[in-house]
Amino acid sequence: MSTPAVLVLEDGRTFVGEAYGAVGETVGEAVFSTGMTGYQETLTDPSYHRQVVVMTAPHIGNTGVNATDMESRRIWVAGFVVRDPAIRPSNWRSQGDLQTALAEHGVVGISGVDTRALTRHLRDKGAMRAGIFSGAAAQETPERLLSRVHDAPPMTGAALAAEVSTTEPYVVEPVGERRFTVAALDLGIKGTTPALLAEQGIEVHVLPATTDFAQIRELAPDGVFFSNGPGDPATADAEVEVLRSVLEAGIPFFGICFGNQLLGRALGLDTYKLPFGHRGINQPVLDRDTGKVEVTSHNHGFAIAWPHSTDEPVDTAYGRVRVSHIALNDDVVEGLQCLDAPAFSVQYHPEAAAGPHDAAYLFDRFTDLMQQRAGADAQA
Repeated sequence: MSTPAVLVLEDGRTFVGEAYGAVGETVGEAVFSTGMTGYQETLTDPSYHRQVVVMTAPHIGNTGVNATDMESRRIWVAGFVVRDPAIRPSNWRSQGDLQTALAEHGVVGISGVDTRALTRHLRDKGAMRAGIFSGAAAQETPERLLSRVHDAPPMTGAALAAEVSTTEPYVVEPVGERRFTVAALDLGIKGTTPALLAEQGIEVHVLPATTDFAQIRELAPDGVFFSNGPGDPATADAEVEVLRSVLEAGIPFFGICFGNQLLGRALGLDTYKLPFGHRGINQPVLDRDTGKVEVTSHNHGFAIAWPHSTDEPVDTAYGRVRVSHIALNDDVVEGLQCLDAPAFSVQYHPEAAAGPHDAAYLFDRFTDLMQQRAGADAQA
């Protein structure tokens, strides 16, 4: 027999369904993801920490879950909303069913919801706090449930990177001969990212979010990488100061997602919260260097505020910087390139876990940047 559940948005709109995963209650920011596949990578992406994820694809769970597709040590979403969960998984890689995995990780979800109507509501009204209540929790009065949603902290002003980061440094060994050493600041890193760096012959030192520049300098890295991660970039003052030290030292830098926003802040740019963000594996982005349109994987609710036309570079304390990539749906800044410093970043996920591989070349670009720096040092 199914257990009743209810989803309550902070503006008072409610959706009734059935418990999916753990039974109980949860609150977080309601966001929607447009990916047709890759739900396990979404669930285990630390960037979704404290968010209630609505899947726009109607049928979820048909491929089950497996150990290989885990992008981190656990499921991070605060809650999960689906329309039509699979009755049973059917895939040769499956090692279990999704509902059981959600329950084992204590993730409260809801199924049987009109996710199309919910997505349209979030698109029109913007991302907002939400609560999922099932079992005894769902028996409370609507007023009490709405009050619990309003008591939840908003995403604006939330400093979350340290909550999802590794607590101890670890090393991902290079594939084949070691070419470079990279210090990767874990702000919510996904497992595929250091694996792809390692395939470039890079020894990757994954470091806690609280690592300072002196600790990075001790590694004598050829490059520094800032990962994706959750929360408001406006709160990451310590990480921004570390990045400024990296820029001042002239160490090649590559950042993705949260790391892109922090590069913007380090250069003196502001960030802002998007109405409903970009989440999914089918987001079109224009690479201005090549003129090509890439289909890319996104998960971000904040973006860089460009002070004037994105066609013109900006002068900063570290030289000129230009917008290298633009989102074609809404013209959001999706990448930065420093013209006078060895640094660049993108707002999306080139590791494509899950997603298309159009942006895999960016790891080559980072390697080329470190090679150029090594060549310049050798000639000096």
